[in-house]
Amino acid sequence: MTVPRLGCGAAILDTAGRMLLARRLTEPEAGCYGLLGGKIEPGEATRDAILREIEEEIGVRLELQGFLCAVDLILPGGIHWVSVVERARIAAGTPEIREPEKLTDLGWFARDALPQPLTQAAIAAVKALEG
Repeated sequence: MTVPRLGCGAAILDTAGRMLLARRLTEPEAGCYGLLGGKIEPGEATRDAILREIEEEIGVRLELQGFLCAVDLILPGGIHWVSVVERARIAAGTPEIREPEKLTDLGWFARDALPQPLTQAAIAAVKALEG
């Protein structure tokens, strides 16, 4: 078992309540649709990491709207991620993939018509949004 890695993500919603998801091309959970986000760098605040990661991945600035959930992802081989997810909306910019080696199929999805399969973080976020 490795020391847990720290990750972050954003459940980005539009005014209609649709979620912004992208299909992952890299492990963990390659091929699954998930939230945007990434890893927290040493000395970086979680909220700063979310803002940085989203801007790097899809070129938008977010308005973070508060903690949504935390996700424990324990993978075969002893890899362990703990990720903090915040609810968010786009404050500026138009989302477009800026890291095509990592992501594809970026889109807005109604929560009753989500693409499959979903990452564990996306599943946890949907459950948290449903209350």
